[in-house]
Amino acid sequence: MMTLEPPRRMVGPAQGSTDAAGWRALGLSKSGLERFVRVAQDSVGLRGEVDVLLADDRTLRRLNREWRGKDKATDVLSFPAAEEMAGIHAGDLAVSLETAARQAVEQGHALRDEVRVLLLHGLLHLAGMDHESDDGEMASREAELRGELRLKTGLIARVEEGKSKDKGFPAKGAKLAKIRHGSGATAKRRGVVA
Repeated sequence: MMTLEPPRRMVGPAQGSTDAAGWRALGLSKSGLERFVRVAQDSVGLRGEVDVLLADDRTLRRLNREWRGKDKATDVLSFPAAEEMAGIHAGDLAVSLETAARQAVEQGHALRDEVRVLLLHGLLHLAGMDHESDDGEMASREAELRGELRLKTGLIARVEEGKSKDKGFPAKGAKLAKIRHGSGATAKRRGVVA
């Protein structure tokens, strides 16, 4: 089972009065996204349930601040499950639909396509990949899977493109990092990855 729900704040009470209306208002299909996550998860080789939160910038900013210490919105966050949950629960993903919509316009494709790019990126992080420290392994795998899944330019490719255009500086919003958390309320999380 996968939890997918459009943020009520984005679709409004009139449009979001039924589940189907909320998804239509965003131009997305819940069943289509669920199907994509299953196929992409299989392609990545990631076992266990994945829960996906589709939210707004305000929510992603709060999560980013709480889990990564960065007080700004971001496009996708990955929350790997604890190692003892391996094979049962792979982790959670949070995607900002507001940021995804802006990035879709910038990239010249549909919101649906951008959400899929973000989900694939997050799934690779849940599988333990980290583009900041793996000497291009995640970038190669993301490019390979984008081709297989017929997706547009991925996040890592955009960051690399932004660096070359901006003389070594990442494109706006492209800073991606991984942090680890200790015990207590965060003990169930190995880390949060953007």
